[in-house]
Amino acid sequence: MAVSSRARFGLTAASGTTDDARIRDITQALPPEWADRLFTAREQGANERQLQQIAADGLAQMYFRANNSRAHGLGVEFTDVERIDIEL
Repeated sequence: MAVSSRARFGLTAASGTTDDARIRDITQALPPEWADRLFTAREQGANERQLQQIAADGLAQMYFRANNSRAHGLGVEFTDVERIDIEL
């Protein structure tokens, strides 16, 4: 699954440092478990915002934290979504 998004991303590190939120264009392949999470949530009646949050969590893990191999404890805020496309 690939997620392509244009949204405001802000970062907060565990040490308390921050990166001011800004609009970013990000396209990232996500592992199959993220597709499973999206489909399961949709089947369980998740709304659009909840589905966007799942995609944002996947982007946070894979793009910003490199599948949790770096930037441990980095918080990622995903707001002001202008566009989000999901390809299977």
